[in-house]
Amino acid sequence: MSEIEARIATLDDKTLLLLDDDNALRTRLGRALESRGFVVTTAGSVAEATDALRISVPAFAVLDMRLEDGNGLKVVEMIRDRREDARMVMLTGYGAIATAVAAVKAGAVDYLQKPADADDVVKALLMTGEAPEPPDNPMSADRVRWEHIQRVYELCDHNVSETARRLGMHRRTLQRILAKRAPR
Repeated sequence: MSEIEARIATLDDKTLLLLDDDNALRTRLGRALESRGFVVTTAGSVAEATDALRISVPAFAVLDMRLEDGNGLKVVEMIRDRREDARMVMLTGYGAIATAVAAVKAGAVDYLQKPADADDVVKALLMTGEAPEPPDNPMSADRVRWEHIQRVYELCDHNVSETARRLGMHRRTLQRILAKRAPR
C-alpha cells in the first residue's frame, strides 16, 4: 500500500464526485480513483451532478471547468453551500489564470490541466496547507503556447482571422499552427 492509499484509508468519508463530459477520461480517472480507495460517483453533465448532489454531498470532488450544459464552477458553489469541508479540484483543457482564480475563489483547492494524472489529482485533493509540489511532468513551453492559441481560437468562435488579429500573428502562420497536432 502506497503512502497516498494509506492516507485515503484513514479518511472517515471517502466519497468523491467526478464530473467530466469526456467519457473516456471520466471512466479512466474514475477507475484510478476507486483503485486508490475513493468511493466514486461519476457525472457527465451539470444536470447529472445536480441529481447526484440531491442524493448526497461528497467529501471530495473532481470537476471539469467547461461542460456542454454549463460550468463546473456552478457545481463547486452547490457543493460549497451544502458542505464547507468538501475538497474540490477543477480540471480544464485550457489553462488560464483568470479561470484558475475563479475556481479557487469559488472554493476549489486546486486547478489542474487535462489530461490530469490520477496521482496528481489525489495529491491535490489531500494537500494540506503546505505548498504544492511541482508536477512530475510539466507541460512544455510549446504545449503551453499551443494551449493558449487553442483557447483564443475557441473564444473567437473558430474565426482564424479574428484569432490571428488578437494574437498579433499572421493568419497563414496561425493556420499552419492549427493544422498541426498538439505538442507534448
